[in-house]
Amino acid sequence: MSNNSGFNRRQLLQLSGNGLGALAAASLLPQEAHAAGPMAPRPAPLPAKAKSIIYLFQHGAPSHVDTFDPKIELNKRNGQTLPEELAKRIKTSFIQDPKNALILGSPWGFAPGGKSGLMISDLFPHVRKHADDLAVIRSCYGEVFDHSPAMYLALSGAQFPGRPSLGSWVTYGLGSENQDLPAFVVMTDGSMKSGPPVYGSGFLPGAYQGTLLRKKGDPVLYLRNPPGITQDTQKRTLNLLETMNRRHLKSREADTTLDARLLSYELAYRMQAAAPEAVDIKSETKATLDLYGVGAEPTDDVGRKCLLARRLVERGVRFVQLFCGTNVGADWDDAHNDLRHSHQTLAARTDKPIAGLLADLKSRGLLDSTLVVWGGEFGRTPIAQGKNGRDHHPYGFSMWMAGAGIQGGRALGATDEMGVAPVEMPVNAHDVNATILRLMGLDHLRLTYLFQSRAYRLTDVHGENEFSAKLLAG
Repeated sequence: MSNNSGFNRRQLLQLSGNGLGALAAASLLPQEAHAAGPMAPRPAPLPAKAKSIIYLFQHGAPSHVDTFDPKIELNKRNGQTLPEELAKRIKTSFIQDPKNALILGSPWGFAPGGKSGLMISDLFPHVRKHADDLAVIRSCYGEVFDHSPAMYLALSGAQFPGRPSLGSWVTYGLGSENQDLPAFVVMTDGSMKSGPPVYGSGFLPGAYQGTLLRKKGDPVLYLRNPPGITQDTQKRTLNLLETMNRRHLKSREADTTLDARLLSYELAYRMQAAAPEAVDIKSETKATLDLYGVGAEPTDDVGRKCLLARRLVERGVRFVQLFCGTNVGADWDDAHNDLRHSHQTLAARTDKPIAGLLADLKSRGLLDSTLVVWGGEFGRTPIAQGKNGRDHHPYGFSMWMAGAGIQGGRALGATDEMGVAPVEMPVNAHDVNATILRLMGLDHLRLTYLFQSRAYRLTDVHGENEFSAKLLAG
């Protein structure tokens, strides 16, 4: 709906009575509440368990039956074929006939962790020490087979690019507790199959898109003025630019991209004071650096990102998204050809840093207010692709959550004995996102945005709030 129509939203709602007005009522209140600024902190409408989120997205899709969903029967039947009823449920691009493909048992053992005895793969011995904090969801499922659309579905609620991402919805609903740092920060370890739309703001105002920190060197460029440019000189220059840009914006009020650019200039100026300290890990003790694996290989890169994630949420950043698994030389998706090498390599890079993050958050009292999420876009087939590979498998896979009042030390839901599909408490991407929003104090049914005469939401017409109760229940 264009602002050029001559009517504002309130007038249109008054004219429309119970028609469009009823449709848009849920979106009107959040949008009006933004009058103080897009990133002004807003109270959660519902009781919240978390203030911030760290989402550890495993780009490329790790295998569930090799990580968090042990299958005794799968190993017993290694080299055999799947029962026909299960094989019929599998569709792949690279396995010609799933009915004739051979079962591939896991090369790794599983062992109990913590007092709960939650079974976790030998790929993650460090994370296994935190088993009592993890709620493993073993019954995730979807229908999207390719990486990009599956990532879009997981992180924006639709399998096509252009919808607002989860981080954008969270910051749209709650704003930020730190006005000198971005509310939504993104870190990657390489190029992604999905591209930037998985952390974009879609049709939400551009201010809510993720801010990408650099992989190498200074995470944020140009935090310091060049020689000869004083703070006063810079401020006067920015004030002049803002005056000119605001004048330009008056005739283009519907252009949220331009407005977001102006806000980014203001944030960049404030970041010059706050960001250098926030992203500088030199002040951390050696014990903390060692905890994350910083300064050692192969954990240094992910360790730095996980440590930075803790520092950011500690300073009021609302949403931190880490995309892990795109390093040159190894990828979770290399499981197509070499399951052992890809998973051993990526687990070695991520296990200690993630365990360090959980331990550090807990020791600082931050885990109670921080939701940590681990998962990928789908799982991998229980049958072999070639001799030592697994193909894409969206029909059943695992993820886990920790912190934010979640009762850990347990597995929720279950797949069949071969790991093909859920047989207990199936959970899709919309259910997961509805749960994440609920833990942040947001109702996925009411967090909406009026766009092209329709009130859109992250979960579209899907999603169940009930799953959050199961996570929190003992």
